[in-house]
Amino acid sequence: MLAQSIPLSLYIHIPWCVKKCPYCDFNSHEKLGALPESAYVEALLFDLEGQKTLIGQRTIQTIFIGGGTPSLFLPKSLETLLKGVRSRVSVADDAEITLEANPGTAEASKFNRYREIGVTRLSIGIQSFDSDILQKIGRIHDGREAIAAAEMAKTAGFSEFNLDLMFGLPGQTETLALNDIETAIGLHPTHLSFYQLTLEPNTVFHKYPPVLPHEEDTWAIQELGQSRLRQAGFQQYEVSAYAQAGSRCRHNLNYWQFGDYLGIGAGAHGKITLSDTGDILRTQRLKQPASYMQAAQEETSLGSASQVHRDEMAFEFLMNGLRLREGFEIRHFKPRTGWEMAQLEPTLSGLVKEDLLERTPTHIRCTDHGFNFLDSILQHFLPPSC
Repeated sequence: MLAQSIPLSLYIHIPWCVKKCPYCDFNSHEKLGALPESAYVEALLFDLEGQKTLIGQRTIQTIFIGGGTPSLFLPKSLETLLKGVRSRVSVADDAEITLEANPGTAEASKFNRYREIGVTRLSIGIQSFDSDILQKIGRIHDGREAIAAAEMAKTAGFSEFNLDLMFGLPGQTETLALNDIETAIGLHPTHLSFYQLTLEPNTVFHKYPPVLPHEEDTWAIQELGQSRLRQAGFQQYEVSAYAQAGSRCRHNLNYWQFGDYLGIGAGAHGKITLSDTGDILRTQRLKQPASYMQAAQEETSLGSASQVHRDEMAFEFLMNGLRLREGFEIRHFKPRTGWEMAQLEPTLSGLVKEDLLERTPTHIRCTDHGFNFLDSILQHFLPPSC
C-alpha cells in the first residue's frame, strides 16, 4: 500500500458545549465558566507536533473542526490554531476547512471573522426549526435563531454551508418534518444532513427514552423527505448526506472512501496508513479535556494507538465505502486494504445475484433495494474474529 497516494485529512475536536444534549453520545462537556482557549490551542498544536512523524511529507487536503461546539471559541483562538497547523504540516492551498456551529452561539461578527481566518465551510446544527420540538430534544436555540444562523452564514460570505436536520423526533409528524425541510430548502444551503434520531447507549435519552413516532411513521417521513430533497436538487450521496452539485463534503467523503486522517483534541480518533509497512494505525486521544491539557503541559502521552488487523481491513473499507450511493472505486480496494478483490468471492457474487449489490466496470455499490439493508449486507463480510 502506498500511503502517499491515500488522501489525508485533519480532524480537530473542541469538546465544550453550552449544554449537553440528551441524545448526544459524542465526547462533549458542558461549559463551566470561561473556556481555557489558549491552553487548549497549545495542547492541540503539541498534539499535532507529536503526530507529524506518522504522516511524513504528506499534505492535508481537508480540516474539520468539530465538537462539542467549536463556535464557542473566539475567532482569534481559531486563527492561532489554524496558523499553528499550517506552520507545522503541509496544508493544500485549496483545503476545505469546516467549522461546526450551533445557532445558540451564532453571532454575525463571529461568522464574518471565521470566514476571514480561512474557514471555508460551516456546518450548523439546526436539528429542527420547530421551537417546541427543539425544547423536547434539549436544544438551547429556537426556530427563529435557527433561521437567523443560516442567514448569517450567507451574509458572512459562506458559499458552502451545511444544515443538520433530524427526523423521528418526539412529537414530530409528517407535516412538521416537511415544514423543517421546506424551511431548510428556502435558506439555500449547499448541503443538508438528514438523519434519524437514534437512542445511543450512555445518553440521557437511552436511559429515559422519549416517546417517538411509530416506526412506520418515521419511515414515511424519511421517504417523503428524500423525495422533496431530490425535487430541490439535493442528491443523496451517502446514508444521511445530501448535496447540491459540486458541494459534497470533501472531509466526510475521505472518511467514507477509507482515506487517512489525523485526530487531535480530547477524545479525537485518527486513522493513518504507515508508509513503510502499509499497516493501519487507529489513534485515540485522552477524553477528559483537563487530562488532555495537563498531559500536553507535561509533554507526556496524549493517548494511545493500535494496529488494525489485516483481517479487518476489508470489512472496515466496505463498512465505509458502501455507505456511499455510488459505492467504492474498485481501484482503491487493494491499495487501501492489502486485499485482492477475489478474496471477497463467492460472497460478493452471491449478493449481486440477490440484487443487493451491483458491479460496474469501476465501482461496487448497493442497489436501491440493498441500500435499505446495508447492515445485513455487511454481516456477510465480518472477519472471523468478530
